[in-house]
Amino acid sequence: MAVSVVLFTRDLRLRDNPPLREALADGDAVVPLFVRDDAISAAGYAVPNRRAFLADCLADLDRQLRERGSRLVVRTGDVVEQVCRVAHEAGAAEVHISADVSAYAGRREERLAAALESAGRRLRVHDRVITAVAPGEITPAGKDHMAVFTPYFRRWEKDHQRDVLGAPRRVPGVEDVRGEEIPSREKVRGVSPGVPEGGETAGRKRFTDWRRSGMDSYEEQHDDLAGDATSRLSPYLHFGTLSPVEIVARSREKGGPGADAFVRQLAWRDFHHQVLCARPRSGHAEYRTHHDRWRTEEEAPEEVAAWKQGATGFPVIDAALRQLRHEGWMHNRGRLLVGSFLTKTLYIDWRVGARHFLDLLVDGDMANNQMNWQWVAGTGTDTRPNRVLNPITQAKKYDPQGDYVRRWVPELAQLSGRTVHEPWKLDDQQRAALDYPERIADLTAASGRFLRARGK
Repeated sequence: MAVSVVLFTRDLRLRDNPPLREALADGDAVVPLFVRDDAISAAGYAVPNRRAFLADCLADLDRQLRERGSRLVVRTGDVVEQVCRVAHEAGAAEVHISADVSAYAGRREERLAAALESAGRRLRVHDRVITAVAPGEITPAGKDHMAVFTPYFRRWEKDHQRDVLGAPRRVPGVEDVRGEEIPSREKVRGVSPGVPEGGETAGRKRFTDWRRSGMDSYEEQHDDLAGDATSRLSPYLHFGTLSPVEIVARSREKGGPGADAFVRQLAWRDFHHQVLCARPRSGHAEYRTHHDRWRTEEEAPEEVAAWKQGATGFPVIDAALRQLRHEGWMHNRGRLLVGSFLTKTLYIDWRVGARHFLDLLVDGDMANNQMNWQWVAGTGTDTRPNRVLNPITQAKKYDPQGDYVRRWVPELAQLSGRTVHEPWKLDDQQRAALDYPERIADLTAASGRFLRARGK
């Protein structure tokens, strides 16, 4: 009997899963495998919010596999060691895996390929599973990636997408390969109360509902903080319970300005993945240095603590950071604002903010998180690296009536309209009654400090 192992990583779905479909086409049986990676835990990336969401994803995947005659095998340990062990137990000739872009994913793939080859087995790596367009497929002449989004997007739009694959009706399994108990969200401690349900079933329902009722207004409303008009699909894309190829295809089928604007955001996701794939060090080192002498958390502990806690005295900044702590997610406009505030107002190292996001975000991954932080810090691919987002101006534009701030900063709920964005303008008695912190920075002075540091 011809057996293959399918190693699920960030592709926790049955629909539009090329590694699974190829394995089923080539053999008589498949071992669906997920390895709880010791290296991820040791590096501090297995944080409660993502562990809880992942548990939902694995439970949903296992349920769907059982409905088709198989089950998910879960192991814990070193990925290479566990995959080789399962392949040996199953008598598998091949292991299928989706291509990924981080430096760690690259090392894992190389180690796994070498270990399998030494045992007379083969690793097959599949592109266009985690991204809609594979990194390296769109490149300028003589270079390995594109560093500016607009020309990248022009070519990305014209790319011929692969066909969307349906979910298999049957997945013949191998009974002799044993696994651990499927993880449960209920056993994860420290999870933010607003973390959504994970899994392919939940993700597909969310996308279907939003495509029907929210996509049309996306172009006009995606920056509206209080309106909350974004798709909130990023956690499902991160864990691969939704296929970016399918989401692009179904959005284009719907058509219209809202769908076009949404597809552009998916292109941004691919853009960041191809940058990190070509420059894996940019997950931690600056893609384009301006020789900033960033302040560290040790040099500015009180300001960093206030920022993390959402106690900066700038209401829209505090609202966004409190949303992050409560939901494990933050509105995209909020991410831009808190990033600019940390790096360009407080002049604190972007890596401090990136680490805090990774500690809480359900959708936190190296490509989108790190490259977006570098973009807003002006050390990444942004063509206007010295722009500073004024939190007051931005709040009045994207939360004009203050509803977003009042939702997340209850100390200010009694303030009406735009008054909520500048509580320091109230008289002393009114301010004292609010129990809200004073501002930790002067925006004019902070902007001057940043520009001087950049030599402007």
